[in-house]
Amino acid sequence: MQLLAYMFYYPILWIVSRVNFRVLYILSDLLFFVVYYVVRYRRETIYNNLKMVFPNKSEEEIQKISKTSVRNSTDTFMESFKSLKISEDEMKSRFKFKNIEVINEIGNNNQSAILLCGHFSGFEWMFIIDRYIKYNFYAVYKRLRNKYIDKLVKKTRGRFNGRLIHTKETRKIIAENAKTGVLNLYGFASDQTPRLQKSHYWNYFMNIWVPIHTGAEMIAKEHNLALVFMKIKKLKRGYYEVAFEKITTTPRDYENYEITDKYMKLVETEIHTKPDLYLWSHRRWKHRNKTPQPN
Repeated sequence: MQLLAYMFYYPILWIVSRVNFRVLYILSDLLFFVVYYVVRYRRETIYNNLKMVFPNKSEEEIQKISKTSVRNSTDTFMESFKSLKISEDEMKSRFKFKNIEVINEIGNNNQSAILLCGHFSGFEWMFIIDRYIKYNFYAVYKRLRNKYIDKLVKKTRGRFNGRLIHTKETRKIIAENAKTGVLNLYGFASDQTPRLQKSHYWNYFMNIWVPIHTGAEMIAKEHNLALVFMKIKKLKRGYYEVAFEKITTTPRDYENYEITDKYMKLVETEIHTKPDLYLWSHRRWKHRNKTPQPN
């Protein structure tokens, strides 16, 4: 069954990866119509999330953010198809880094780093960062159930030398890499909800008390990795600009969870700045009624 799904999926990806961008976004518009109006994919989840975190916004504002966020998501989805064949020069012209020196200055001090981001539109093209940095680049991801599609995704995202490592092997690989002395940059998107049974830290995210991932902070402290936050700005359709903000180069100087809190506040700021670029279809706040409440 997995192979059949892959055999259906791959020809579509192959065709889409070869169309020009004008056609790509026409296809994205068609996909948006199907997803939003026909299938109504997770519209209730998106709506409920927005109502929860923006209680003071009007119904009109909520509906507008909901609609635009789905459109941005379908663009990102189609852009991931395009990643299979897009040229390096084209990628560089569409995904620019505003202050890459923030990353490279850390590398100049011979320190590996963790790059933190949230689930915002445009992240599919971030692997071009390899062409601008002194590091080997790794991105932590959740392995797909279909092993054939998972292998294809790793191949696509690895075109510019980026490497995907799944969540269960992250600690092991980072520990092994730390022994080599080679500079590495690890991408984490830690703003989604952890498993409830593995959660040990809670705090407010968008004014809602929820469990929060702390793995990036703990790993940074263990191996003395710098931490940098990545902000993605959508300039217009198909064009993005990334800015970096250094969180710390001395993670062991911070109390436990202090770095995690700083990261989550940076994500919140980005959400408030441009809420329609955030991925609202995930049930990020699903454990809000199952966690211990603050004193």
